[in-house]
Amino acid sequence: MQSDLNPLAEAWVLSCHPDGPSYLPDGTMLADYLAAHPEAAGTDCKKFEMFPVLTKFIDAKNNISIQVHPSNEYALEHEHQYGKTEMWYVLDCEPGAFLYYGFDHEISREELEERIRNNTLTEVLNAVPVKKGD
Repeated sequence: MQSDLNPLAEAWVLSCHPDGPSYLPDGTMLADYLAAHPEAAGTDCKKFEMFPVLTKFIDAKNNISIQVHPSNEYALEHEHQYGKTEMWYVLDCEPGAFLYYGFDHEISREELEERIRNNTLTEVLNAVPVKKGD
């Protein structure tokens, strides 16, 4: 992937999202192509108003923000778009790499707010070890 940015922290490589649409080699927006050719996205996507997949490459060598995504119901009501179910595929990583996934125990809203204020939230996140190919 070519870019003037170094490092390139995030690239949206398959997207119909208006904030970062993908384009086909002939310059057609992917969303326009799929609107004209819905069969190209397969039968499962026909039930969605917009293409439901966003594929990104993320350079997570340095710490990145903690992600919290709303449910589809909340996002459709308040943001007029689908929520995000997130998955990662690790292309490469250093030994000892990990991803945070949820909390390591149940916490209250008060504890969450306090940990955010004190910058100690990572102390209660579940660190999942990862390796290339996970």
